[in-house]
Amino acid sequence: MKMQILDFTIEELEWLFPDLGMQAYRARQVLDWLYKGVTDFKDMKNLPADIQEKLDEEFEIYNPKIVREQVSKEDGTRKFLLEYSDGNAIETVFMKYKYGNSICVSSQAGCRMGCKFCASTLNGLSRDLTSGEILAQLLTVERAVKNSLASEKGEASSKEIDPKEWKINHIVVMGTGEPFDNYLNVMRFIQTVHDPRWLNISNRNITVSTCGVVSMLKLFAEDCPQVNLAISLHATTDDVRSSMMPINRMFPIEKIMEAAKEYTKKTKRRITFEYTMVNGVNDSDEDVKRLANLLKGMLCHVNLIPLNKVEGTGFDTVSRKRAEEFAEILEKAGIAATVRRELGADIDAACGQLRLKKNQNRH
Repeated sequence: MKMQILDFTIEELEWLFPDLGMQAYRARQVLDWLYKGVTDFKDMKNLPADIQEKLDEEFEIYNPKIVREQVSKEDGTRKFLLEYSDGNAIETVFMKYKYGNSICVSSQAGCRMGCKFCASTLNGLSRDLTSGEILAQLLTVERAVKNSLASEKGEASSKEIDPKEWKINHIVVMGTGEPFDNYLNVMRFIQTVHDPRWLNISNRNITVSTCGVVSMLKLFAEDCPQVNLAISLHATTDDVRSSMMPINRMFPIEKIMEAAKEYTKKTKRRITFEYTMVNGVNDSDEDVKRLANLLKGMLCHVNLIPLNKVEGTGFDTVSRKRAEEFAEILEKAGIAATVRRELGADIDAACGQLRLKKNQNRH
């Protein structure tokens, strides 16, 4: 069975190549091409033919198939359904902001956390993604956006497209899956994209979102003190949060708050608390008062998210007006809060919805 070359670091390839009959310095040449989005060893022009053949004998390059791409006519957001060679599919989203381009990557195929309002978890966990498979999402999306823009503009070559239009410089690990449930592969991915020799994405431009796996927060603070942390809170009482998020039975709100305070004490970094607003469940005046009391004095920001309705969950969304009222109350209490910008509103649906529909169509 061939090895997947994107799963290896430069140091590992430099160690491995001589055993395969290739000079160690070839590793850097190969990675130069891979991080430019090349998916065929034969296109690595500065490598001799015998090296190209040897690489092809020993390795494969992750190149997930684009099953579906949706493009927002309103703001340029692009949502991709990507399929790996074993048939597992994930979602990745490309978003345009004033400060640059961001990608939301998935860390698992499916999810075992069981959050009741989330489409990503409805079919459970299929498997973890390797660091190379997470990286392949970024490389695939950059290549696809660049080529699409060239086609739309009638350019003879995608080389003519300004990198500012397609180059990704911000990452959120917030797609399908729980990143802390696949911790080692997510850490390898972060180390890879941060490497100044290639993608050179600042740790401060990377955000990892967790549903509250408290046992991993201390380790994350030690390993990635400059990477942004987002915690999915979504409720102000344990009864409500447990009904929405089974993980709360293991890590209740009190434990999350203790771990969050320790995290900010160690890293001096602000935490974002994600709060998905569900009509009649967690959107009352009492909820917002409890939330303000819970977060009082903390170095944090609240990201309010009107629920993306998922068919079959029984949950409904709130109006944007209600979300803005919620934010205003928090602001008056001294808690920084914003209502998430509705990127790609015209291309539909919650995270995981495309993958869910694809899996349902199999049966």
